Amino acid sequence: MSKTIQQMSESDRPREKLLRKGAAALSDRELLAVLLGKGTPRMDVMTLAGKLARVIDEKGLEVKAEDLTQFEGVGDAKATLILAAIEFAQRRIKPEGAKIVAPVDLLPHIRHYADRKQEHFLCAGINGANEILNIRVVSIGLIDRTPVHPREVFADALSDRASAVIVAHNHPSGGVEPSQSDINITTQLKAAGEIIGIELLDHIVFNRTGYFSFLEAGRL
Repeated sequence: MSKTIQQMSESDRPREKLLRKGAAALSDRELLAVLLGKGTPRMDVMTLAGKLARVIDEKGLEVKAEDLTQFEGVGDAKATLILAAIEFAQRRIKPEGAKIVAPVDLLPHIRHYADRKQEHFLCAGINGANEILNIRVVSIGLIDRTPVHPREVFADALSDRASAVIVAHNHPSGGVEPSQSDINITTQLKAAGEIIGIELLDHIVFNRTGYFSFLEAGRL
C-alpha cells in the first residue's frame, strides 16, 4: 500500500524530493501532489493525486475542469492550476518534438507509465502529418495482463480523426518479450484497423529500461 504524506520521511515527500532531485525524479502522482498542495481531512494528498492521475490518464489532453472537480478537495482553483500546468507544458514542447518519424519516437511520451504497478494499455492517435494527436489509456489491467478490445482502441482514434495509431503497454513484471496475448491483440488490432481505415503502425511493449517493437521485429 502506498504511504501517506505523514508516513513518509520529510526528505521523501514530493515537494522536498523535487527540490533535492529535480522534477524528473517524481512520479506522475507525486507531481500532482505538489500541484494540489494538500488533501482533505478524509483523503491524503497522495491518495487524491492517485485518483486524479487515473482520470487524466483516461482523458488525455481532453481533460476538463469538471473531470477534476468531481473529487472532494479539488475546487475550481486546484482544477485550473492543474489544467494550466498541462497547457503550459504543451505549449513549451516544440512542434517537431511531437512528430513521429519512427513509431519508437513515441517512447519518450509514454515512458513514465513504466513505473505503474499494473499494465496500462495506451493508444496514440497519429494524423496525416505524423504528429501525435492524443495519447490515452485504453484500459488498466493486472500485473501481467490488461484486457483490451479493438473497439475501445479505435473509438477515440475515430473521434480524433486519426489516420493511424500506435499502441503500447508497460510490463510491470519485468521483461519486454510479448506474451501470446500481446501477439493475439496485435493481430486483432491490425485486422480491425484495415477494415476501418486506420493503420496500426506498431505495438510497443516497454519497461523502465527497454522495449520491444512488433514493427522492428518484423512481426506486424
